[in-house]
Amino acid sequence: MSPAAPATALVPEILVQTVGAFQENCYLVVDPTTRAAAVVDPGAEGARLVDWIAAADVRVEAIWLTHAHLDHVGAIAEVVARWDVPIHLHPDDLPVFGHAPRAAAMYGLRFDPQPAPTAAFADGERLTLGALTFDVMHAPGHAPGHVVIHGHGVAIVGDCLFRGSIGRTDLPLSDPRALARSLERIAALPASTVAYPGHGPETTIGRERAENPFLNGAARVVGA
Repeated sequence: MSPAAPATALVPEILVQTVGAFQENCYLVVDPTTRAAAVVDPGAEGARLVDWIAAADVRVEAIWLTHAHLDHVGAIAEVVARWDVPIHLHPDDLPVFGHAPRAAAMYGLRFDPQPAPTAAFADGERLTLGALTFDVMHAPGHAPGHVVIHGHGVAIVGDCLFRGSIGRTDLPLSDPRALARSLERIAALPASTVAYPGHGPETTIGRERAENPFLNGAARVVGA
């Protein structure tokens, strides 16, 4: 009898659309088999995002918010008007969500009212998307309720980690010591993990361990 063929690894399809004044990355995480999808951080340009999502031929099942800074939540209304799905946010970021209109005004930006989150992320929670499963890591520091969503060799890292850099800790409710601890947890993910940040290009955990001064010990988070 011939040996059984090895199981095919599940690989999420990750699509990106960069939007708004802050050039924020909105992601579609897609199960390629069932086309079940989650919209991650719909930050701005709602009409363009809706057209992009519709063209992707997916079944939208949820909105996942890594955190609630204004540039990550400004197009929720348009998305849920088209797809009535749960809006997931860690409860520690509800004050940040409430502050978003005032933060936008400080930058002179228009910010329309957004529907409130309807589902609460928790550290260690397991998310199911079609045949895919992802784990939620509470990763505070840049924002108190920031989360990283990871599984199947990918991690949506929001504004904790960028290629060669890290997120700001000089914003209201930021905490540099908490970010330093969160970066240690993120750096412990497998080296091959592809990290998708809230701004800028994708990277890998292994690359950041080697080259990012905040992960390789050459620099430290100011205030940590």
